[in-house]
Amino acid sequence: MKKLLLFAGLSALVGQTAFAWDYEGHRLVNQLALSALPKDFPAFALTPQAQERIAFLAGEPDRWRNTPNLELQHSQEPEHFFDLEELSLYGLTPETLPIYRYEFVSIVAAAHKAHPENFPASRDDKAHKYNWTGLLPWTITENYAKLKSEFSYLKTFETEGGTAVEIANAKENILYTMGVMGHYVGDAAQPLHTTKFFNGWIGDNPNHYATNKIHAWIDGGYIAKAKIEDDLGDMRNKMHPAQPVMLNGQPAASEQIFPAVVGFIVEQNKLVEPLYKMDKEHKLSGDDELGMQGKPVIEGQLIKGGELLSDIWVSAWKQATVDDFLAKQLHRRNQSVPSGAAK
Repeated sequence: MKKLLLFAGLSALVGQTAFAWDYEGHRLVNQLALSALPKDFPAFALTPQAQERIAFLAGEPDRWRNTPNLELQHSQEPEHFFDLEELSLYGLTPETLPIYRYEFVSIVAAAHKAHPENFPASRDDKAHKYNWTGLLPWTITENYAKLKSEFSYLKTFETEGGTAVEIANAKENILYTMGVMGHYVGDAAQPLHTTKFFNGWIGDNPNHYATNKIHAWIDGGYIAKAKIEDDLGDMRNKMHPAQPVMLNGQPAASEQIFPAVVGFIVEQNKLVEPLYKMDKEHKLSGDDELGMQGKPVIEGQLIKGGELLSDIWVSAWKQATVDDFLAKQLHRRNQSVPSGAAK
């Protein structure tokens, strides 16, 4: 359930929605992912112009949810987080999550109706967007499926008689999805996007962790103060070369991307309390040598996001096959074109 604060620019709290990692952090995740791609990855995605486009699009989902349109706020906010601790309210575990988002939404809705006492009303929420457990693993998986589809129809246009314009448009669609999906993978790498303790410890607090709003500082303020952007080259050197997404030591099949993504989110959730402990020990202040001890941790999370993103890109590319339906349509169209006619 999210009641986040907007961190605008690099240091000023001015609104009501928090940008995970802020634009600068999300941009770093996409840039790190690009740096790990294999040399035989489609060349059109590796040009300087394409890489800048993909990096820029890392901020797109936050631009959508920072909109006055309530219907877009409503649909976008849950895409960015997943509160693992709430699964027990639905009789679910990470292993038993349904792969289809609307099956999960139905389970959540039924629980809200049966036990409203477990879901107290949030503050004024005109867009009805906060009282949710989140949809982050489905959002990532669905974007993987979109990218795989886009690689499929690009391959089909290239091999089955597509026009130059169709091929160019197919490539642009791939760049768009690569960039936008990077935002959500970056969210998954931010431990505070996996927990109900997203913006201060709630409930029993025997260790006296911060109950104030720490989310925005970790997302952007610390990145700026620690000058993490300056370490992009060093972080690139720590990236593992991109490979297909792995599950249980084997390349994940298409239907296994969802549990692989859920597993990644579960691992990041294990870092929630250590992050609060670091904050309590002033290792995330950025003020002195002690305050800089959090820097490798934050950089490590950005690297993890970049690695998963690059791996998802590779899986979508390698698993894409010719789209049989589109191929038939192209053959039918091309047979009707008079010989010698321009396409």
